Amino acid sequence: MSGSARRGTIAGMTPSLQIGSATIVALTDGEGPFFADRTKAFRHATAEQWAAADRFDPGAVTGDGRWWLQFRAFAIRDDTGITVVDAGIGPADAPAASWAPVPGRLPDELAAAGIDPAEVDTVVLTHLHTDHVGWAVVADGPGRRPFFDNARYILQRTEIDAVEELNPGLRETLLDPLCEAGRLAAVDGERALTPRSRVVPTPGHTPGHQSVLVESGGELVAVTGDVLVHALQLLHPETAYEHESDPHRARESREALLRRVAEANGSLATPHLTEPFAPARA
Repeated sequence: MSGSARRGTIAGMTPSLQIGSATIVALTDGEGPFFADRTKAFRHATAEQWAAADRFDPGAVTGDGRWWLQFRAFAIRDDTGITVVDAGIGPADAPAASWAPVPGRLPDELAAAGIDPAEVDTVVLTHLHTDHVGWAVVADGPGRRPFFDNARYILQRTEIDAVEELNPGLRETLLDPLCEAGRLAAVDGERALTPRSRVVPTPGHTPGHQSVLVESGGELVAVTGDVLVHALQLLHPETAYEHESDPHRARESREALLRRVAEANGSLATPHLTEPFAPARA
């Protein structure tokens, strides 16, 4: 754990990490098995690498050898406001319903953490895969509305431009409602969110993937998004994942982010590992 960053819980059950005056809260929307054989998702991983990953994260493998994932968002709360990073798998009618264990429970997780969606002022969507945008926009009668209705939603412009490649249906179900509500903020590259946090481009998993860095008093936590999706990629950053749009760039982003956080003796906040917080130097 980084420096004096402290793990804790909110209301006795919601995992959190304190960094300076900021609290990073882990919000689990759901959990379930991956839709395919995990060895096909990481075709180049060796038996030794699998064994090491399973020792590091035993909760990510089932008794019959399937990959078991957490589907997690994070809230960053400090005296400047509340930022939510990613929006989970979503309700029963969400775009991820064809493969993820919907409905998710993010609204209940927010309530347990004492967070009213109306209090959230910023939502960072790390990328446009359906298990990260599920609660961003929800049904409202015949139309759709932002779930966090007072927040600006931040995406890299490169990611928005790639929506047809990633999931063309998200233009109508996600991007258009955000635009119509005046809530979509396209950014190019690194951008400050608060005095303690900022988005940084980490492309490769998708063309415009981004992560969030939280810094305070020399401490550093990276909310990774899908820079890494399994302990394999934490222990062996060179390991490619089958669903990366550009494996070479993904590796570069992963190695650079892990190096940056490790040099600060920092921590990672990850969406799919069993434990929400992990050291960058495993």
